[in-house]
Amino acid sequence: MGLRAVLLGVLAFGLSAAVSAADPVVIRFSHVVAADTPKGKAAEKFKELAERYTEGAVIVEVHANSSLYKDKEEMEALQLGAVQLLAPSLAKFGQLGMREFEVFDLPYIFDGYEALNKVTQGPLGQQLLSRLEARGIKGLAFWDNGFKSFSANSPIRRPEDLRGKTMRIQSSKVLDEQMRALGALPMAMAFSEVYPALRAGVVDGTENPHSNLFTQNMHEVQKHVTLTEHGYLGYAVIANKRFWERLPADVRVRLERAMAESTAYANRIAKEENDRALEAVRAAGTTEIYEPSAQEKAAFKRALIPVHRTMEGRIGSELIRAIHRETGFDSSGH
Repeated sequence: MGLRAVLLGVLAFGLSAAVSAADPVVIRFSHVVAADTPKGKAAEKFKELAERYTEGAVIVEVHANSSLYKDKEEMEALQLGAVQLLAPSLAKFGQLGMREFEVFDLPYIFDGYEALNKVTQGPLGQQLLSRLEARGIKGLAFWDNGFKSFSANSPIRRPEDLRGKTMRIQSSKVLDEQMRALGALPMAMAFSEVYPALRAGVVDGTENPHSNLFTQNMHEVQKHVTLTEHGYLGYAVIANKRFWERLPADVRVRLERAMAESTAYANRIAKEENDRALEAVRAAGTTEIYEPSAQEKAAFKRALIPVHRTMEGRIGSELIRAIHRETGFDSSGH
């Protein structure tokens, strides 16, 4: 059932919790990662809770692993109403002109989940989500994936080890600048294309939370992973604003409850899933996992912190400083 049909159904029948399950509202929820990643599992949790709480008045169809839309297509599909729900990575909002969301791409801006949650679960995060409404998008929640590691087919011990390497990135000016600060050559590429590109040697390496690395089998074509935890990868769960606001209030309240509970679930399992994926990579025996010393991590941080200042004109110096204040960011590189 398309968006137009859904809206006509809403107008004609005044959907409520008592709507016949024979004429449910269908919510298409599209995402680009595997079903067994933190995002994939959270999407399934939302489906389960939404259908239970609305007593069949809503059906959620989850389309995982780019099976419906790829990276570059999904945002337009949401705005056109072809899908009703997405959970794109925060880097993608820069393509809509919402450059402030690229603050999440800044290297080492969050020193762990506690600092991150001060932003995503606090007033700053809510302010950012509310800004999406000008683009016809309703921001519902932030979902964690985790912190990223660098991978390549040669050892990565120092920032200089990435010099000259072609590194896959999401389409993000901040991530582009991050790689250039390391002397690497960034190549933006859809997530679904990364494994074949690594296998063919089109790119030398990438950066990912471990759950993405493992579930896409990238460890099979990457001999080295270094646990730099240099950047954060998270998602904003978003809806087509017109669709969301035309839902009757009682149905929307039930969906908001399902979203709140699936968000708590998503953020609870993110670290667990990444830890489990790292152990699975280790057990596969195809990839050497290197844990840098405090001094080695500090060297990466010193090399990458200048990106914060470089990106002030694009993201907004006030927002960057507000996050620094909120998290107690240490700009010394230690």
